[in-house]
Amino acid sequence: MKQHVTRDWKDVAGSYYDKAMALAILLLLFSFMVSPKIEVKPYERKIMEVTKLEEIPEIKDEIKPPEQQVKPVIDIVIEDDLSEDDEDIEIIDTIEKTDLDPWEEVAVTTTEEIGKTPKFVLYEDPPVPVKQVKPAYSDFAKRMNITGDVVLEVEVLIDGSVGAINVIRSLMPGPDGLDEAAVKAVKQWEFKPAQSGGKPVAVWVQFPVGFGLD
Repeated sequence: MKQHVTRDWKDVAGSYYDKAMALAILLLLFSFMVSPKIEVKPYERKIMEVTKLEEIPEIKDEIKPPEQQVKPVIDIVIEDDLSEDDEDIEIIDTIEKTDLDPWEEVAVTTTEEIGKTPKFVLYEDPPVPVKQVKPAYSDFAKRMNITGDVVLEVEVLIDGSVGAINVIRSLMPGPDGLDEAAVKAVKQWEFKPAQSGGKPVAVWVQFPVGFGLD
């Protein structure tokens, strides 16, 4: 009759303890033999000294600082006492002498002033015609029984002559028309110029030029 023998796990573990310990020691020794050697050195403190290098005399002589430009100083002397007999002063006449009075106003009328008179000029006395020329009345206008007034805007200059003329209201425009005839006639008129403060002034005036069958 066979007997059943039971074994405790502690006995089994104890039998493997010596083997496990021997294997661990072998692995530890092997690791020390295979691993590289590590040397631990103490930290050494080093102090570095920096010394200033002196320039070589030869190079120092060759390097020269830039020369500064000295600005000249000019002494200006102002003399307050100037005598009239100073021979160094020479008076030169650049303008010739003239007999004209510099304070006398000279009225000059040129063709450049024609049409440049302002439209609104203040004056006390209006211009007055002293010479009138009758406009030509064409036969064609008479046959067509064209009558009426051509209203003109006339520039009277300071010498009394007629400058620019504008037709404000037309009666018969075109070549050889009554508008052209009125302008040609008034161009020959002469006026006593308008007065402002006792002086002649250029002004614009409007007046009609009539055409009718007598």
